[in-house]
Amino acid sequence: MYSSSCQKHYTGYTSDLPERLLSHNELGHGWTSRYRPWVLIYTKVFEDKKSAMDYEKWLKSGVGREFINTIKHSSN
Repeated sequence: MYSSSCQKHYTGYTSDLPERLLSHNELGHGWTSRYRPWVLIYTKVFEDKKSAMDYEKWLKSGVGREFINTIKHSSN
């Protein structure tokens, strides 16, 4: 997800995307609540939780962050 007003991105996995977006944009009170509104800029579906967690870890690596930056710039 990306917050254009604060130029922040958030990477995470979920089994219920609509509920997760609602939580970050309206219900939650954590870190993400400070940077609302969030827009979805990229999704990927996995067969199992481990694969999703491994991909999330990659997205948080240097190469993964570069990938996210290309997505952020193409969504603006």
